[in-house]
Amino acid sequence: MESRLLTAATIRGLALPPKPAAMIAGNGSVPTVRLSGKLSEGGNLIWGRQLRPAILLEASPAITVTKRHNVRPCLAAASSPAESSDSAGGAKVGFLDKYPALVTGFFFFMWYFLNVIFNIINKKIYNYFPYPYFVSVIHLFVGVIYCLASWAVGLPKRAPIDSNILKLLIPVAVCHALGHVTSNVSFAAVAVSFTHTIKALEPFFNAAASQFILGQQIPLTLWLSLAPVVIGVSMASLTELSFNWIGFVSAMISNISFTYRSIYSKKAMTDMDSTNLYAYISIIALIVCIPPAVILEGPQLMKHGFNDAIAKVGLTKFITDLFWVGMFYHLYNQLATNTLERVAPLTHAVGNVLKRVFVIGFSILVFGNKISLQTGIGTSIAIAGVALYSFIKAKMEEEKRQKKAA
Repeated sequence: MESRLLTAATIRGLALPPKPAAMIAGNGSVPTVRLSGKLSEGGNLIWGRQLRPAILLEASPAITVTKRHNVRPCLAAASSPAESSDSAGGAKVGFLDKYPALVTGFFFFMWYFLNVIFNIINKKIYNYFPYPYFVSVIHLFVGVIYCLASWAVGLPKRAPIDSNILKLLIPVAVCHALGHVTSNVSFAAVAVSFTHTIKALEPFFNAAASQFILGQQIPLTLWLSLAPVVIGVSMASLTELSFNWIGFVSAMISNISFTYRSIYSKKAMTDMDSTNLYAYISIIALIVCIPPAVILEGPQLMKHGFNDAIAKVGLTKFITDLFWVGMFYHLYNQLATNTLERVAPLTHAVGNVLKRVFVIGFSILVFGNKISLQTGIGTSIAIAGVALYSFIKAKMEEEKRQKKAA
């Protein structure tokens, strides 16, 4: 697309006097040029920055702008010959704009990779240090340190927060903390693959909350798509070799907690970018998680928990394991949010299902968990049901969005 340089001399072929007091088409001032862009369609916030912005030049009625232009900053009134030739021949296209599919694929890969590594390290820690409340605190603590360091160097710049935003974020953070802790209790009690199988029921709880709490009418087709999920999880639970009630109930509580987190998140919609938003939620969730860890596990940790772990693996490995599991936890959650901002709901829904398949598969390979034939079939049915539900729900959201746009 031809790129034009907007200066004080010309705007779309109309000669303007060099003085600010110029008159155009009988108006007493230069037509106002306003920059606007839609974040949901043209731009995405990646690590606190807007990627691929769709910027439109909208002028007053005296000048009609009908084309979409890429605006390049002018550092001086006159450009060099190289810059002039570049302007005449078309603006340079950056790598991110030239290969968007490749960049999105990289985001998906990193999301999967970090999630799988987190689950593997997390379970290995529980094999020699079975204190999920304390480990949950470490997950959030490392993430908070990472956020504070990022703010310190301005990547991203810290978004301001006030009492009104804080009131909106506290319920989200409390549900996030409860869901996170109970997930870790389940991970410590049963096989990773079984916990993720139970957590496949999360769409069922989301649909139930939308229907009975938010009053949103859920179509019959969406309810029917959840039947395989319930049947599959039931089959897997009946013959799961690592089954115990603590792991099962904790995973179910985690599903309910994350469901309420989604409800409160819809009420807490702000203009803050996702990186800053997740940072504030992590800080609040850390404050919520510390008291239960101190009360429930503090005495045992001080008496023999730390000493036993250090005796088994050594102080250096113990500390590095806790650091890296916290880092991978924070990064995979942040990448999941950033990936959602880059793709359509259907793509993200399919990606989320595939992610769960990857985690279950790799956990079985790494830890050598033995599963019965019925457990394997039940897990497959549950994942297929989640995929069907995600596909139908994403299609409904896309149709709703298109109707609003029309």
